[in-house]
Amino acid sequence: MDALPVLFLVAGSAAVAGAARRTRVSAPLVLVAAGLAVSYLPGVPEYTLDPEVILPLVLPPLLYTAASDSSYLDLRAQLRPVALLSVGYVLFATLVVGWAAYLLVPDLPLTAALVLGAVVAPPDAVAATAVARRAGLPSRITTILQGESLVNDATAITAFKVALAAAVGEGASWAGGIGEFLLAAVGGVGIGLLLMVPLHWLRTRLTEALLQNTLSLLIPFVAYAVAERVHASGVLAVVVVALYLGHRAWQVDFATRLQEAAVWKMVAFILESSVFALIGLQLPVVLEDLGAYGAGEALWYALALFLVVVAARFVWVYPAAYLPRLSRRVRDREEDPTPQGAFVIAWAGMRGVVSLAIAFSVPLTLDDGEDFPARNLVLFLTFTTVIGTLVVQGLSLPALIRLLRLPGRDRRQETLAEAQAQAQASRAAEQRLDALLADERNQLPAPLAERLRTVLERRRNAVWERLGAVNPVTGESADETYRRLARAMIESEREVFVKLRDGRYIDDEMLRTLLRRLDLEEAAAYREAED
Repeated sequence: MDALPVLFLVAGSAAVAGAARRTRVSAPLVLVAAGLAVSYLPGVPEYTLDPEVILPLVLPPLLYTAASDSSYLDLRAQLRPVALLSVGYVLFATLVVGWAAYLLVPDLPLTAALVLGAVVAPPDAVAATAVARRAGLPSRITTILQGESLVNDATAITAFKVALAAAVGEGASWAGGIGEFLLAAVGGVGIGLLLMVPLHWLRTRLTEALLQNTLSLLIPFVAYAVAERVHASGVLAVVVVALYLGHRAWQVDFATRLQEAAVWKMVAFILESSVFALIGLQLPVVLEDLGAYGAGEALWYALALFLVVVAARFVWVYPAAYLPRLSRRVRDREEDPTPQGAFVIAWAGMRGVVSLAIAFSVPLTLDDGEDFPARNLVLFLTFTTVIGTLVVQGLSLPALIRLLRLPGRDRRQETLAEAQAQAQASRAAEQRLDALLADERNQLPAPLAERLRTVLERRRNAVWERLGAVNPVTGESADETYRRLARAMIESEREVFVKLRDGRYIDDEMLRTLLRRLDLEEAAAYREAED
């Protein structure tokens, strides 16, 4: 296997994604556009999405990092709307889109049309998360979109398997389909529940951060493979494990958390960039296989199917948001949905790489040896639906949010809550310090004891300072100025250490030891602002 195309893909997509961060356009959209533009350049190799690679090797780590960054408590609070979207909507979209394709395309069997419906049913986890964070959506809407995108792939893959079995002639009944869905859902959750506790136990027992992070990289693949081995949903197994481990990440060694955050941030960046670039690079492949369908005819089908996909989500979202509120129990437990919020959720239905990967797994022939009906058209319509939703909905969503005047996150209220939490924690730490210093085994020289109290006091005051006045010259709060000066001092120390190494006063091993010590001090003194 030639490794150069893979290297070009990773390096090129990373470069494009890095450049996109300097613009106001979401990186997935820029990557798809770049892939489309590059796909016809001379000398560019043909990239074909392989479902045997995407589903078991790319999907698990993307789901793992998205789920571990999600809030288990928030998802539990929004369980009803998340379930209605991730299960109910996907099944509804499968039937609606499949029936529309059956009526739209002449001679297309209903079973093949339902295969297409299942393929384009699930919104993409990466696209939804990227756009939601970039647009600054309210936390409840962000949680619903994230929760939906974490689970809906399992529903769509199961629906696809049932529809595909009927299409290729293996036979499928409603009872069999429901049974397979329950097996996938219950089995996937069950495998996740079985794995999450021993995996967490192992994470907390490993004493080296390097080993712990190696385990962390293996976890999503293990969970996915074990679940798929017993014909359960690997997607649900990964999500369950990731939610549990993310919820209990505080029990893991601090060095592991620091390394793990950096490692998974890099892995997610590479994979996300590559898969969105791959979407655009599929254009020559799907056009080459279009076969007997003319360009004008295929584009008409594509436009009609895109409109059906968009409309079907609106048809589902509004009743799903308001009809359950006829129950007093629902009204008491959940806040009232707003028309603007429901509209944003309905519009944020971007499709992604999972749909394309599933489409490419459609077999070439049926059990009787005949060609799969309109397989080339299924690939083309999946491709155009993914591109259409990413470009039309993805590009317009930020402007739509501003137009609807959705309230964003209350940063001041969040800072106030952070300051109050820090104050409580600092009081507990101060009491613990007094108790420890009262023990003669913990006696410290006065300057060192005072240093512990000073660090604690600065940590307590730093958050409150963000609520106060800023420097009239620089616009910084006192805490921001402190962090900047601390970094400048540490940088000066680094320069001295490097000069001493260059002058052969110390060797490289000592330099690495001294630099690591400074890195840890800088990590403690300075916290990067969140994206």
